[in-house]
Amino acid sequence: MRKSVFILVILVLISVCAGYAEDHGRPAGGREKGISPHEVVFAVFAEDAEQASHLVVLVESIRKFTGRFRESPIWIYVPYGLELDQDTERKFVAYKVDVRRSRAPEPALEYFFSRKVFAAAAAEKQAVDRTEILIWVDEDTVFLKEPQELIPDPGISLGYRPVMHPNIGSLYDEPVDAFWRRVYANLEVSDTSVFPMVTAADGITIRPYFNAGLLVVRPERGILRKWAEGFPKLYEDEILAAMCREDRRKRIFIHQAALTGAILNLLRRKEMKELPPSYNYPLFFDEMFGAPRKFDDISDAVSLRYDVFFRNAPPDWSRRLKGPVQIIDWLKVHFPQRSR
Repeated sequence: MRKSVFILVILVLISVCAGYAEDHGRPAGGREKGISPHEVVFAVFAEDAEQASHLVVLVESIRKFTGRFRESPIWIYVPYGLELDQDTERKFVAYKVDVRRSRAPEPALEYFFSRKVFAAAAAEKQAVDRTEILIWVDEDTVFLKEPQELIPDPGISLGYRPVMHPNIGSLYDEPVDAFWRRVYANLEVSDTSVFPMVTAADGITIRPYFNAGLLVVRPERGILRKWAEGFPKLYEDEILAAMCREDRRKRIFIHQAALTGAILNLLRRKEMKELPPSYNYPLFFDEMFGAPRKFDDISDAVSLRYDVFFRNAPPDWSRRLKGPVQIIDWLKVHFPQRSR
């Protein structure tokens, strides 16, 4: 009898300790959640030769720095007619990258980034029943660490970052302007779904306005397909089209307005998670576009965005960049300093 009680106590202690380890031995936020690397897909779109040249850097960063996700599938989308050079194709074969083609409706091509919208929808459609998590990133992304926060908690269907600047966004403490009233009406967005969001670069409070350069979705929810479904409802609207002709910024960023409408239309706020500032970190954003603080320290960055910085980067950029020496050296190899 005593022996049986002793064994029962031991089993209970083992169970308690295992539960404690499960709750406390994981990275912050309990990131494991049973998701394997092959239940996560990275997907990206490149529209032209310059963007295609960025893809190798992105792919190499995923394969080198993302820890347990280094072997996750990578899907790259390019338009029909865009040919990749042989060296790039060889590297993609070596890195086991799946190159796919996507199309956008002809009327959409008048608007910037329109091809990306429809590529994202294609990726999501192809990901249904094939992966648990789809990580959609822009081609000017570099991963520097294992992106643990990109595995959402149960009940979360979207991981996102806010836009960098208000740009065409709607300030939260001001009335909704004519552009956003029209967007909300066309996409049937309810006033009750609107909440405050703080821009990433300058800390201004706006109505929801999601950055399209990093989206973590559960494919079965159809967020990216809803984006592509709603986009034509905006650019085909005569009133919004006139606004876009008058204001180039609206013509550039109306795709993000469509994304915002799709998300607010489909998800409740509790189904969304704002990712930490260490994700989508806007490298030297203050120098390119202005910001009240510097973005020159990648010590904590998990992924960064460089936009057009390296197109005309000053030759001393690496000396001004703070962070792990080995990471900065890796960036220097992939983005060589130019003499002037």
